[in-house]
Amino acid sequence: MDWLQLFFIHPVSLYQGAAFPFALLFNYLCRKDSFSTCARYLFLLAGGGALALAAMGPYAALVFIPAVCAVALLCSLGPQEVHRWAFFFQMSWQTLCHLGLHYTEYYLQEPPSVRFCITLSSLMLLTQRVTSLSLDICEGKVEATSGGIKSRSSLSERLGKALPYFSYLLFFPALLGGPLCSFQRFQARVQGSSSLCPRHSFWALTWRAVQILGLECLKVGMRRVVGAGAGLTDCRQLECVYVMWATAGLFKLTYYSQWILDDSVLHAAGFGAEAGQSPGEEGYVPDADIWTLETTHRISLFTRKWNQSTARWLRRLVFQHSRVWPLLQTFAFSAWWHGLHPGQVFGFLCWAVMVKADYLIHAFANLFIKSWPLRLLYRTLTWAHTQLIIAYIMLAVEVRSLSSLWLLWSSYNSVFPMVYCVLLLLLAKRKHKFN
Repeated sequence: MDWLQLFFIHPVSLYQGAAFPFALLFNYLCRKDSFSTCARYLFLLAGGGALALAAMGPYAALVFIPAVCAVALLCSLGPQEVHRWAFFFQMSWQTLCHLGLHYTEYYLQEPPSVRFCITLSSLMLLTQRVTSLSLDICEGKVEATSGGIKSRSSLSERLGKALPYFSYLLFFPALLGGPLCSFQRFQARVQGSSSLCPRHSFWALTWRAVQILGLECLKVGMRRVVGAGAGLTDCRQLECVYVMWATAGLFKLTYYSQWILDDSVLHAAGFGAEAGQSPGEEGYVPDADIWTLETTHRISLFTRKWNQSTARWLRRLVFQHSRVWPLLQTFAFSAWWHGLHPGQVFGFLCWAVMVKADYLIHAFANLFIKSWPLRLLYRTLTWAHTQLIIAYIMLAVEVRSLSSLWLLWSSYNSVFPMVYCVLLLLLAKRKHKFN
């Protein structure tokens, strides 16, 4: 499987590892009184620019251009209109770049450049920061600077007011990965020496390093298992279930390891959970909650805990503003944000249906299953079913192409989501009659 081999080549991890000592250096310099707030913003911005050039090469322009345009919009538009225009521009730019990937993969039938794939990933994270900041301005959580920019001020004053925005959109600890950091939290950490620069927790980083090492060892073993067995093209009947479960496990281990590494870089720079929290500020949300993800028997809980900061961002950006079918709109937008590959469209829409079914199934079960032996049996069966459905969705999203999606859809694995679809129809009809 070429797509499987490509997925596990992780140059992003190498660049994140290279950024780690600079994150420690930034944290160390912040303890010195001579390192001013302006110097901190410039250090983070310069580090982001250097990291982008090293990781993306000439494609870095595809990140720099929307960042400059976003700052121009944030500094020129009023609070009531800034989010609409910032969202429209950023998603339009990102969609055009994704269409370039579609053209390369599906029309030219060529493997995309690794640097271009890194650029697309960084663009997706930039979209999170741009829309999060524009929403903060629109909702009054962050004071808009448009009035000061439009006034008769010098060029240096205008750049000084725009510098925090530039630094936030391109700061190097979050350029290639990591949980979404709100602008309020970012600004509080940069401006506040006491909260930004606590005594560095050696054991916190050591524990993260041990987790990454353990996950990488598990990944090596799982890769050998997957490589030694049959693929989706060669598996037969129930063997395809094992292939799907093992391959999805390999994907999850890769995500967990990358998320913990991204979290380590943010923590080393002083933006982690241990840095404290300002009043009224959103708490730090790490992306990896491995224990909950691997033990939950509810698809809805898995959905909220998988890539937690992105799930919270999607809820705020789409779900809370949707009046009709908010769940479906949220997952449809997630497919758009990820690139609208065939497997992604199918996978995210299937995910939305599974979450809806999950709510009805567990609500029904809580009414009728009372004894603890039956509850234990129910939790065991639904845990296994949840893991298999998530594995099905994950493979659909990751394989992306129509040919690979057809192999997955025509295998025995489609039985698991179909069971939830049937239960959704039956319980929805029963609920309608009851109401």
